[in-house]
Amino acid sequence: MGFRLALARPERITAIISQNGNAYLERPKPRLEPDPEYWKEPTPENRTALRDFLKPEATKWQYVHGVQDESQVAPESYELDSALLARPGKRRDPARPLSGLCQQCCALSKFQEYFRIKQPSLLAVWGKNDPFFLPPGAEGVQAR
Repeated sequence: MGFRLALARPERITAIISQNGNAYLERPKPRLEPDPEYWKEPTPENRTALRDFLKPEATKWQYVHGVQDESQVAPESYELDSALLARPGKRRDPARPLSGLCQQCCALSKFQEYFRIKQPSLLAVWGKNDPFFLPPGAEGVQAR
């Protein structure tokens, strides 16, 4: 969202702090990522293939992966996410909750152009055990 605001009103941006904000065209492959085939061909088969990604076990895994002590992660966090994903209509169309990823990918070249032209100060923060936003993503941001 912040990158989109920067594109819309670049004169109002003095710096960017980004946590897990992928904005690069070439990026390291995450350890776990939903299959993007449904973006290219939104067939019923490709949508169905995403169902495992939306199961409660997968949602919990996203919260506890890489955590030394799982008891430190409040279960209501991943249980609430699972409940929201299980709402009527979400299970029929498993691609819907992930549709923002597709929109993000479509805007990457615009973000890159913004960074080249405006060169804002940027602090990029990633978690070393995050399964989606790998440290090389932050390391790829050039310090100014």
